Amino acid sequence: MLKVARSVMEEISSQVVRGYPDECCGLLIGQAKGKVREARVAFPATNLNRDRARDRYELDPVDFRRADETARRTGADIIGIYHSHPDHPSRPSGFDQERAWEGYSYLILRVTGKGVDGYRSWELDDGSFREEPLEILESAPGEPRSAGGAPGTGQSRR
Repeated sequence: MLKVARSVMEEISSQVVRGYPDECCGLLIGQAKGKVREARVAFPATNLNRDRARDRYELDPVDFRRADETARRTGADIIGIYHSHPDHPSRPSGFDQERAWEGYSYLILRVTGKGVDGYRSWELDDGSFREEPLEILESAPGEPRSAGGAPGTGQSRR
């Protein structure tokens, strides 16, 4: 299961809308507790795939290293990777599966010219992706939830 604070999801959504029609990517920093991953920070990364940026991403290894250093300084870990699918469903492609590693959540956002049109989370299990539950929290994981909560975005989780 992946838990993401609404503020983190809004930050990611803003990034992928700005990057449309190209794929955007980044890393999720937080804590893993058993099978539950809690994302506290979105760390934007550069998509190095300029030849096919509209349907492929290649996460910059320098950004991965910087995200790892940031996570370690705060006692956290990289728990997942997010990226957008411009004008395509929020499910992993064959290309995504070829490059995925086990032990991470893969948050995929469907984005169109009108904005984010859904998001789903996946994990690689024995070489195949399976969808995992995704919970959007009103506050950051580990923090008390506010009584009123953050305003909704009107976005679907699927």
